[in-house]
Amino acid sequence: MSNRFIHLALTLLSVSQLQAQTKPESTTYSFTKGLVALTGSRYGREAIYADPLAYQLYTGALKPPTDGAVFGTDEQGKEIKWIPVTADSLNRLRLRSGFRGNGGAPAGPGVVTGSLRGGIGGGGGYTYLTYPSTREQIASLNIKGNSNVYVNGELHMGDAYSMGYLHIPVKLKKGLNEFYVRGVMITANLTFPNKSALLRTDDPTLPSIRLGESNALLQGAVVVINASTAPLTGLQLTSKLAGKSLTTNLPVIPALSGRKVAFTFDGSGVSAKGPQPCELTLTQKGKSLDAGVVSVEAVPAGASYSQTFVSQIDGSLQYYAVTPQSSAATAPSALFLSVHGAGVEASGQARAYKSKDWGNLVAATNRRPRGFNWEDWGRLDALEVLSIAKKQFKPDPQHIYLTGHSMGGHGTWFLGATYPDKWAAIAPCAGYPTLKEYGSADGVIPDGSSNPLEQMLLRSGNQSDVLKLTSNYKPLGIYVLHGDADRTVPVTYARQMRKLLGESQPDMSYYEYPGGSHWFGDESVDWKPLFDFFKWHKISVDSTVNAIDFTTANPGISSAYRWASIEQQIQPLLYSRIQLNRQRQAITGTTANVALLKLALNEFANKTPITVTLDGSSALTYTTTSDQDTLFLRRENGQWKQAQRPDLAQKGPHRNGTFKDAFNNRMVFVYGTKGTKEENDWNWQKARYDAETWYYRGNGAIDIIADTDFSLAKYADRGVVLFGNATNNAAWQSLLADCPIQLERNQIRAGSQQWQGDDLATYFVWPIKGSKTASVAVIGGTGLKGMKAASANQYFAGASGFPDFMIFGLDMVRDGSKGVRMAGFFDNDWKLAPAQYTVNGQKNGTE
Repeated sequence: MSNRFIHLALTLLSVSQLQAQTKPESTTYSFTKGLVALTGSRYGREAIYADPLAYQLYTGALKPPTDGAVFGTDEQGKEIKWIPVTADSLNRLRLRSGFRGNGGAPAGPGVVTGSLRGGIGGGGGYTYLTYPSTREQIASLNIKGNSNVYVNGELHMGDAYSMGYLHIPVKLKKGLNEFYVRGVMITANLTFPNKSALLRTDDPTLPSIRLGESNALLQGAVVVINASTAPLTGLQLTSKLAGKSLTTNLPVIPALSGRKVAFTFDGSGVSAKGPQPCELTLTQKGKSLDAGVVSVEAVPAGASYSQTFVSQIDGSLQYYAVTPQSSAATAPSALFLSVHGAGVEASGQARAYKSKDWGNLVAATNRRPRGFNWEDWGRLDALEVLSIAKKQFKPDPQHIYLTGHSMGGHGTWFLGATYPDKWAAIAPCAGYPTLKEYGSADGVIPDGSSNPLEQMLLRSGNQSDVLKLTSNYKPLGIYVLHGDADRTVPVTYARQMRKLLGESQPDMSYYEYPGGSHWFGDESVDWKPLFDFFKWHKISVDSTVNAIDFTTANPGISSAYRWASIEQQIQPLLYSRIQLNRQRQAITGTTANVALLKLALNEFANKTPITVTLDGSSALTYTTTSDQDTLFLRRENGQWKQAQRPDLAQKGPHRNGTFKDAFNNRMVFVYGTKGTKEENDWNWQKARYDAETWYYRGNGAIDIIADTDFSLAKYADRGVVLFGNATNNAAWQSLLADCPIQLERNQIRAGSQQWQGDDLATYFVWPIKGSKTASVAVIGGTGLKGMKAASANQYFAGASGFPDFMIFGLDMVRDGSKGVRMAGFFDNDWKLAPAQYTVNGQKNGTE
């Protein structure tokens, strides 16, 4: 055996021994039987959800299930019954052979399909489990294959993709404990730790140790769980690697919760490649609470590696992977951004490529292997990594390229259409263009509706419809690669785009790999003709681009192409388009759904008179005041007029609204404590549930604080997510006193609209006064029933559309969109304008 393999074996042995030595002492209880009912819950990529079981739970009508008991009836009027399930040899709770749907009649094979497995999207069934506890105690709950779980009525996140690393601390009561698990075909167990703080090392975020580099101050992240009913403060995490130690102070871990925390370690003592054990010790005031080990990979110069960074989205530690250039560059090199497929780590994505002699390849993470389909925070992750890579590698700005596989093929289509001026060429591999046609566990984006209120809700997802943005591809080179035997993402998607772009796209190359499945080896992405195609393309410099054709649905996501920017829209989140031509001393063109246009006049010398003619209106004359001048034009009553630079308090690319906008800028969760015990409990539990979901779906970490600990000064320029209402959350007054939507106990007002009762809920966004960029999102209700209606967090489903505000009742959980009272957008001055919203039963806010 070679020295290399002896070293590797000893290293792995030491890691295994250390893990065994530091494993928390605990006992485990595996659930081996339960009951299942196919209740028909519907969750997906939209703001509306329906869940008959949750509705019964929230209204107090849910009866404890028994074998054969009737839960209700399905859409065909058939009885939905509770059916017993037992664990197989893998401890998976399986439906008995021959079970058919809700009635339990015999069936053939294949009845339990993906739509019933409890994935994040459909999850058409619930599994009911119980545990009789002899005393009140803390346990750690681990379930695989579920979307969420109610533990004695408290909602927690589920492990939809069966990753195994979601450990939920729960407080069991003495007597019977009930678990309603959204999902079937699950595995579930409880462990009973004898420690108040647990260090979990099964979901680390780690960089590589790059041999030959400094490696003295590297950052990783692991999960700390608080298995007690009091916050854990004063925690420290000490790392020890190759004889070198570092200690990191940790944030507060709230009661009965977990958080992924960053720590520093010193890898400068490592000199051999391969996995290296890094010992971790969790302490409080010098007392050891728990210990564990992570394995850090040391790689030689020139090998693919991972690098961590602190994300500006939420302040958490994320990573990206690099396959470095194979030869030292004598001139600025190219940069390739690669976006991975579902279930693929960025590190594996980078390793699928051989080193190129003319550029560096960087793979972003999408925040998780499944993450957000490269939309929402996956999109932001890609942009963060692109920005970091530009600073790190200083590439030739004309030679930046985008490619990706499968879900990353979609990411390539989407990011290419959304930011066409960032790439010289794009290459989607085995990709699907839009989530309106291809969905995963979250389902597909609804394709449309005849209902005005549903149309308003769906409008907020328009930026995801790549097929409406195809004109943005014109300046790009496009190389489409797809296996013609792909069963996962059929080649028909590639052929669809070839046909759609065939007459309009001036620069496209297309190749179907004969016999190629979804993955036919590294050539599925590392295809030489694809990179040859890249080499032939470069980004034109601005001075040579005199024609612009650009479309966007949301200036807050994508507003500009080259020297023109759509700053504000007439109708929020409907498609806006500019088609402009720049001549020697004139700009002409047409616009659609543009209220405010910004033109960069860099290519005109100082004191140059120019004319601007748009949409056939009278020509505007303007004389530049510098060689870096900017002109703003506003459309009023069908005519274009010169305008002043807009106030940042207005909507614009910096802050354009939609509810999700507040989940950014290192957001903080603020829960209300000034209500009844039941209201305060919901506020806290909902904040914790959203934090669990953000961790699971986005590898993220959230500061969760009480309303009494919040101040605008302390959390300046940070996004805020407020749980509660004006009655029970003390932070309301400082954040939302001037908002036209006011939520109180038993009442909600939106301008002239008003509703009474304890069963109403709302999601809405509002700009934070004194900040140029940050927003506050409100999640709450008029009473406990309304609060429970707001419990679902479909806003974390990739590409789901949420407008600026929506007001709904508990009846939405039963009846879908019929239960939505009002939805829409604020205007560009953040005012409620009837033309921008819809009230159920009315049109555009009017009778």
